[in-house]
Amino acid sequence: MNLEQILLDFSAVTGIAGREEAAVALGAKLLEPYGKVSVHPQGSLLCRVWETDPDAPHLLLDAHIDEIGFIITAIEEDGFLRVAGCGGMDRRILMASPVVIYGKQGPVYGVFCSIPPHLTAGSEKKNLKVDEMYVDIGCTKEQAEQLVFPGDRGTLYASSRKLLGDIVCGKALDNRAGCAAILYALELLKEDAPCCNLTVLFSSLEEVGGQGAKTAAYQVNPTHAIVVDVSFAHTPDAPRVKCGLMGKGPMIGFAPILSHSISRKLCDLAKEENIPFQTEVMGGKTGTNADQIAATRSGVVTGLVSIPQKYMHTPLEAVSVADVENTGRLVAAYVRSLGREEKQ
Repeated sequence: MNLEQILLDFSAVTGIAGREEAAVALGAKLLEPYGKVSVHPQGSLLCRVWETDPDAPHLLLDAHIDEIGFIITAIEEDGFLRVAGCGGMDRRILMASPVVIYGKQGPVYGVFCSIPPHLTAGSEKKNLKVDEMYVDIGCTKEQAEQLVFPGDRGTLYASSRKLLGDIVCGKALDNRAGCAAILYALELLKEDAPCCNLTVLFSSLEEVGGQGAKTAAYQVNPTHAIVVDVSFAHTPDAPRVKCGLMGKGPMIGFAPILSHSISRKLCDLAKEENIPFQTEVMGGKTGTNADQIAATRSGVVTGLVSIPQKYMHTPLEAVSVADVENTGRLVAAYVRSLGREEKQ
């Protein structure tokens, strides 16, 4: 399996929260060799990988497939577009950034408006909110209405690429990197005899509240879950205590909502398998689908594994291929272990 190419391909497709169709189509193609694939009513992608003893544990592996972007809210009289964020776009980088809008007749290109510094006279607002900005697509109102419609989605225009070493950079690696890690785990497990039932979920709507994971997990009704997401990799301007290190392996989560036994088991498995790992301790919510899945129905025993990522919620998110691979190895080790003790 060429993880680097999968990351580049996943980064290139669009799947803004609520309009994940293109990303889901690619995910379905990649999951088809491993099980029966279906699309949930809220747009999430499900793959039933193994069905064994109904009394055995049922494990759900989740990674969200949606990405941040914006939604058109109105077309102004002068043709400029008003927008609102779909997810937490880093608005510090938006002014003068190129964008692509997926409109009625295909992609429409534009730019977030920016006032020249010569005209601000030192009184400009800093870090405007997204709904205070405008997008210019170079059209009159009448022309714009033929191309786009309120409710259409858009994102910053960016291309995925390979950097030096094993670093891949692009948009939407939060959390297509998690999807790639789960695919790698499935590839490692394809010759294994399962001791548990296994379902994979590439969930929608995480960036706007996690509704995709919550509703799909309700349908699947698992006993256990592992959520794979990204977390903060350290850069010189970031607080070290809140960050992992890129290239040092997956970050195993500890938090009140997470199962402490799963977190400890993941650490033990990493040591047994010689997988480099880090820990990430959170005193409250994790900010991931783990918060939603763990509280589904009467509760799901849930763990969290995160891939260190630089420049989150920008079009230049960066991950290490080795970290993605080691995350997949750790997930595969947990799948092998689940149910084994009960079977022996």
